[in-house]
Amino acid sequence: MPRKFLVVVDDSPEFEAALLYAARRARSTGGRVVMLRIISPAASDAHWAGVREDIERQTRAEAEATLNKWAAEAAERSGSTPMLLIERGEPQGCIRKVVGEDPDIKILVLAAGSTAPGPLVAAVVKQGAAFTGRKLPVTIVPGELTDKEVEDLA
Repeated sequence: MPRKFLVVVDDSPEFEAALLYAARRARSTGGRVVMLRIISPAASDAHWAGVREDIERQTRAEAEATLNKWAAEAAERSGSTPMLLIERGEPQGCIRKVVGEDPDIKILVLAAGSTAPGPLVAAVVKQGAAFTGRKLPVTIVPGELTDKEVEDLA
């Protein structure tokens, strides 16, 4: 099985650096990119169940659109079609679930902003291997790198 590089798709400006790095590493190693979009958990108020279902459908459709937008970029740069995943819940729990279900995921790729690390990067630094629930290398890509600099590193 090919090595898989997991990238969490978010709306941060540095996300693109993580995706570019993962795609280039996948290409150079014969691997594959796995793109994970995490949706926040919905409120549990039963009184608004119908509205909640509409919101959940809308947020899922938006997540699918975001993944599809970036999937073309990942496919072009990696040379293979990425796997697209959507999970609902807290980010760390969703990452643990995905990593636990797919032993071919060998590296988690995150990007960090230049001013401060995001919550996932901070959690990885604080918790180490416990973050993903198994021994899994984490690559943190500086978000301010140019495309050329990322490609040179990958």
